[in-house]
Amino acid sequence: MKPIEAREGRVLLRVRVQPRASRDAIRLESDGRIRVTLMAPPVEGAANKALTAFIAKRLGIAKRQVTLVQGGHSREKTLSVEGVGAEEVAAILEDTKSGPRTERNQL
Repeated sequence: MKPIEAREGRVLLRVRVQPRASRDAIRLESDGRIRVTLMAPPVEGAANKALTAFIAKRLGIAKRQVTLVQGGHSREKTLSVEGVGAEEVAAILEDTKSGPRTERNQL
């Protein structure tokens, strides 16, 4: 399965999460997988909430536009992202050195 896939008007994003990391970060691996490190612990959904908030901030969209659809108790998770296209998500995530999207780099 592809890590970024457009389906039914939304984007499905498949990620591997590492909780309790030293910092929040996204890394694209050579095989195309998306790895997200989070400072939040995997306790009572804290890492899942941190993941959706981090991805939303990174993509420059509201938190409510990112939902966890699979993998609530697993490191392998699938997120549903609304309001941006698959190509735009891929471009933003490939640029791992930049911060959150702003009006300036949306142009």
